[in-house]
Amino acid sequence: MTNLKSQISNLKFSGIGYLLTVIGLFFYSFTQVDLGLTLSRWSIWQVVQKYFQNIGYFQRPLSSFLFSGIVLLLFFFYLMILRAVHNNLFAKKTIWTLIILITVILAFSYNAFSYDLFNYIFDAKIITHYHQNPYLQKALDFQGDPMLSFMHWTHRLFPYGPVWLVFTVPLSFIGMQLFLPTFFLFKIFISACYLGTVFFIGKILQKNSPKNELFGITFFALNPLVITESIVSAHIDIVMMFLAVWALYLLTSTKYYRSILLLMVSIGVKFATAIILPIYLLIIYLQKKKVLLDWWILFSTITVLMIVPVALASYRTTFQPWYLLDVLPFAALVSENYFILIPSVIVSLVAMFEYLPFIYLGNWDPPVPMILFWMTVGSIFVSLLFITAWRIKKVIR
Repeated sequence: MTNLKSQISNLKFSGIGYLLTVIGLFFYSFTQVDLGLTLSRWSIWQVVQKYFQNIGYFQRPLSSFLFSGIVLLLFFFYLMILRAVHNNLFAKKTIWTLIILITVILAFSYNAFSYDLFNYIFDAKIITHYHQNPYLQKALDFQGDPMLSFMHWTHRLFPYGPVWLVFTVPLSFIGMQLFLPTFFLFKIFISACYLGTVFFIGKILQKNSPKNELFGITFFALNPLVITESIVSAHIDIVMMFLAVWALYLLTSTKYYRSILLLMVSIGVKFATAIILPIYLLIIYLQKKKVLLDWWILFSTITVLMIVPVALASYRTTFQPWYLLDVLPFAALVSENYFILIPSVIVSLVAMFEYLPFIYLGNWDPPVPMILFWMTVGSIFVSLLFITAWRIKKVIR
């Protein structure tokens, strides 16, 4: 009886602790509001915004401490919840309630760790407001636009697929050129894609590995890096992955035409998922030949393949934490395996801390790039050490 009470207490502690830390992340995000951006002219809000900005921009040691504490607590509670789910101590309804709550909370956060969301908004604005082609015109061509005062990367042309414009131009129209409504429309849309990705991860596992369904959902949905990059920073990658995972679910259900169509739409968002098209076609061929498929091997292959565009993008510029969104949804399908679980957690944790040098220093100047490089390399090396140690431990047992 005492042990049961202790388990119930630990479950409440981990779930409530995770949720409270997410609320802390929500408030912390507003410390990073760009100094050139006023989210509202409401006088009370301006006082609040300046208070938070003062922490983010003028009390950097405090800001770094708060950020580090939030990240460590999120991963601590994340691992506690993962362990409890592994031991069948969490109900599916409880996990989904937690997922929905954090989505609702963080959908209204500020995109604290990336300016990409502003570029998405402006790319659509070039069409809806300026009636120009974002493949030919860049933000810098529209001098005098108030968004230029807080945007970064204003010199680049539209780098994504045309499907992304199909999704975002209607949001820009609905927002009626008002920044705040448009901002939250984009955030809500991208957050919904995060929920959709979680949903179809669950559906795939329910069909092919039912005993691992809840673990796979939890592994992906509550990963602190995933919620930060998908909901807080609202990166395009989660939209691309939502479509690719949905396509994979249809593929496992032998709905071939809709599956390939959705994968092509995914490729039309950001191109990276083009690398797994041959695997999808191979699966269709094998299924039509009535070959018995080993889905574990296929999911693992897709996971490894998605590392390739991450590596190429990192080589071309530098590694960015949100690149992991291209891998983790597929990794969730085989996440009960220690050689997937261990590096996913370690690399995600270190990737989150790659924001810390900027938060502390306020710039990405040298030696920050070299520090980030060795952090990434170090996370891979440490992952290999842990995998080796785990393997040795299993052999000894």
